Amino acid sequence: MDHFASAPALSYKGDMAIFPRPVSPKSALGDFWGYFRQQRQHKWPLLGVSVALTYVIIWTFVVDANTNTMPTRNKIIYVQSWDANRSDAAIILQQKIDFAKREAALQKNQAKMQGFADAFGIEWREEEARNTARRKEAVKQIDALLDERLAKAESTTKTPGGTPAGAAQP
Repeated sequence: MDHFASAPALSYKGDMAIFPRPVSPKSALGDFWGYFRQQRQHKWPLLGVSVALTYVIIWTFVVDANTNTMPTRNKIIYVQSWDANRSDAAIILQQKIDFAKREAALQKNQAKMQGFADAFGIEWREEEARNTARRKEAVKQIDALLDERLAKAESTTKTPGGTPAGAAQP
């Protein structure tokens, strides 16, 4: 038994209409205007919501189309210039300062994200405790490495004649 045996046969006549047979653009416009002539309480709020949703969808497509496609001409990039005669110790001290600033900014951003997680009911405290322990250990190791490099750099600048310790003297 064929499921479609009782369905009427459709034939292709070569020229198919866009609208089904009982509907024409003229009657569709007539129905549209007839609807707006009627006094209905929900007519204007629904129209406002539909226009707003259409605007949001179109606006989203426009913003998405411009994301990462616009040229970056005239973008100013500031570069910090440093003295060429800076000592290694000064460089390492600046690295320590930059690292501390980065850690502070990371903690500030993490606190903000934790606030969002609380607002959405996401449980983060257990994972944060594990990650904080790992992060503290990593920061401790990086600080120790920078301190070691700083001590080495300071000892090389304090050698007589200003040549690094272990370097061949002329």
